Amino acid sequence: MIRVLLPLALMGSGLAAGGLMISALGGAPLLLTLSTKDYIPIHQFLVTRFDPFMPIALLTGLAADVVLAATAPNAAARGLAAAGATLLVAAVAVSITKNVPINKWVSRLDPRMRWRNWNLVRTALAVIALLCNAALVSTVV
Repeated sequence: MIRVLLPLALMGSGLAAGGLMISALGGAPLLLTLSTKDYIPIHQFLVTRFDPFMPIALLTGLAADVVLAATAPNAAARGLAAAGATLLVAAVAVSITKNVPINKWVSRLDPRMRWRNWNLVRTALAVIALLCNAALVSTVV
């Protein structure tokens, strides 16, 4: 089972961390330079490109980590998987409670700095979850 779950955890958390890094390093800084008139349609265009990819990536990594936290062959692996799952739950929570609502407000106001700040939080959470999953490999090989 670990031969299936560990690659899924790495793939899900890696794709989520990568997608969020693209947004943190490129998308958000670009959007901050635009006029409000240009910002709104470009932001709306970009958001549709990340959905449903990002939720699928986050939830794949999360589901694999949850199962690994319960079934991994040793305490270190279970602890790292639990840490990865916790970090991905936090990233999902930030997405659902902060970034998604802001995405819906974009047509009415300009929330760039607020969105960027919350995006950096969930990016850090996803990257640290990926690091936990990468460390998990060394505990089971």
